[in-house]
Amino acid sequence: MASPFPVVFKALAALPLPLLHNLGALAGWLAWLLSATYRRNFSTHIAQAGLMTAKTAAIAEAGKALLELPKIWLRPQDEVVARVVRVSGWELVEEAWEARRGILFLTPHLGCFEITAQYYAARRPMTVLYRRPKQDWLAPLIEQGRGANLKLAPADLSGVRRLLKALKNGEAVGMLPDQVPGNGEGAWLPFWGRPAYTMTLAARLAQSIPGGATVLLAYGERLHYGAGFHLKLFALSAPLTGDLMQRAAQLNGELEALIRQCPEQYLWGYNRYKVPAGAAAPDPQEIAALHFPNQAAR
Repeated sequence: MASPFPVVFKALAALPLPLLHNLGALAGWLAWLLSATYRRNFSTHIAQAGLMTAKTAAIAEAGKALLELPKIWLRPQDEVVARVVRVSGWELVEEAWEARRGILFLTPHLGCFEITAQYYAARRPMTVLYRRPKQDWLAPLIEQGRGANLKLAPADLSGVRRLLKALKNGEAVGMLPDQVPGNGEGAWLPFWGRPAYTMTLAARLAQSIPGGATVLLAYGERLHYGAGFHLKLFALSAPLTGDLMQRAAQLNGELEALIRQCPEQYLWGYNRYKVPAGAAAPDPQEIAALHFPNQAAR
């Protein structure tokens, strides 16, 4: 029997954004009320970060993030890009173009993280790291929607080669740096003072080509009342230095600073601290030996 979800997904894409956000706020609270596991993860993670004052708003915003996805994935590109009503930091992109450098966009689960890549792809080619979802019905929707405007690189060795090729050609690459990688694809590093299995690929790619890539942090802030999105771009607060583990730990610190800007729009319910299947638990002594400076609030 075919899943009804694709039909629902397409129907949601046709609804006005303000209505989707209202429904999303309701969905966020329903998820909170109905799932004890979700409540536990959410509360633990936001408390770990010391940002409990954002908790109430973040519960609703998480639902908005979910219900806006059909519109971002399935509507025409010009309509989606038009939802970005304000952009800050675009001069950083133009500087990279002028220098003919590849751009590595790091967009955590913050705000509307899908719209940042769509906005850039409307101007120049962009390749994004793609991990096929566990729900079979969702895969074609993502591949036909996201893949219509972006080049999708699978989360395997062939995909890494595609990302490297794009950067060497002066193109842009995008990834979710706070996504838990599979076993063997990351390392235990500090995130909000707690060991989190962290991808090291971003730190590798940043220095994988002669001269290095331009690393930019980006997110799409969700505006009130469905008014659209404010795309915000930032350079790293300091150049990446040290060995691979130190660079990857430094990127986690950069993400913390970015999330502090808009904590109510971070997906705190995402199980960031889970142990991937087959991975060994973190070694407390190794984690304690990794230090990186606290990032100043942006």
